[in-house]
Amino acid sequence: MQRSVGRMLARFLCLTVVVVCAWLPVAARAQIMLRDLVSIEGVRGNQLIGYGLFVGLQGSGDTLRNSQFTQQSLTAMLERMGVNVNGLQLQTRNTAAVIVSATLPPFARQGTPVDVQVSSLGDAKSLNGGTLMVTPLMGADGEVYAVAQGPVVVGGFEAAGAAQSVKQGVQTGGRVPGGAIVEREVQNSLDGLSTLRLALRTPDFTTANRIEQAINAQLGAGTADASDLGTVDVKVPPGYTHRITALLARIERIPVTPDVPARVVIDEKSGTIVIGADVKLDPVAITHGNLVVRVTETPQVSQPPAFSNGQTVVVPNTKVDVYDQADKHLQVLQRATTLQSLVDGLNALGLGPRDLIQVLNALKASGALHAALEFI
Repeated sequence: MQRSVGRMLARFLCLTVVVVCAWLPVAARAQIMLRDLVSIEGVRGNQLIGYGLFVGLQGSGDTLRNSQFTQQSLTAMLERMGVNVNGLQLQTRNTAAVIVSATLPPFARQGTPVDVQVSSLGDAKSLNGGTLMVTPLMGADGEVYAVAQGPVVVGGFEAAGAAQSVKQGVQTGGRVPGGAIVEREVQNSLDGLSTLRLALRTPDFTTANRIEQAINAQLGAGTADASDLGTVDVKVPPGYTHRITALLARIERIPVTPDVPARVVIDEKSGTIVIGADVKLDPVAITHGNLVVRVTETPQVSQPPAFSNGQTVVVPNTKVDVYDQADKHLQVLQRATTLQSLVDGLNALGLGPRDLIQVLNALKASGALHAALEFI
């Protein structure tokens, strides 16, 4: 009798735990600092680009016969240094022409070091071990804003032997840490502004409204106004007219809970699928891929007898198999109201990523999948 009572009590406790867990509230979304959700109009970087030469390569540079621009650049550089190379046929393989790019940070001052990215322009095999010569970096207006120079850091490598080689990463591009020095400043100032404009990195009406409410709660009603789904205008309070930096420092620390729409992101090239937490699925029955066609090529070599006039030939041997997968029946996916239940239902189909992409397309077309499909 005591054992029966104990079993009944244990079952009651288990059922109680299940019911309580089922009624637990879903965890709230994390609050994000405002600086991670918006960018401030007027506070941005500027792209720079330049053309330069790489020297010091171990025979892996451009072939001057194929890359005429490299030879012309090398000749012009040597002539500026007082070396007369007119009429000479240069055949060095230790030089490469590169495109140098960088981003000028906002409010960068003269002498500020900036990282630069270099990419081979000719037929160089590797930039490993090379050094970038002095290269002016220009902006969209044609003015020089920085000058780059220094050794490159290449992430890729290659090792080869007589019968095998190993290659990893890209060797025709690299980075020069702190390789550029700012020579010209971009004139920009935030002092004296009466209104600041915040641009949402992910435009959304709900998020813009929450940002407006959060700023007004901190700085007073009427300070912020969400003009559209991607812009929030902030009036500068009287006490911050000449202290815009202090105002921005206060605004960017305001916590906001962003709204994330239901979305499924699919990368067909790599087979990557990312499903958002708010994606819902209605009950639906589905099956996929019951017909399999397999083509197998097994070529055979026909060898003639010794001392004959015959020739050795390769005889093709093709085998085609067509069969049905009998285990592919209709699967019923129950209503999925949480991300875990949705994942469990899709995993029950036993499909790979490629097939799952087709299934998600079909679910969206049927109206059972309540989310936006985004292909990248």
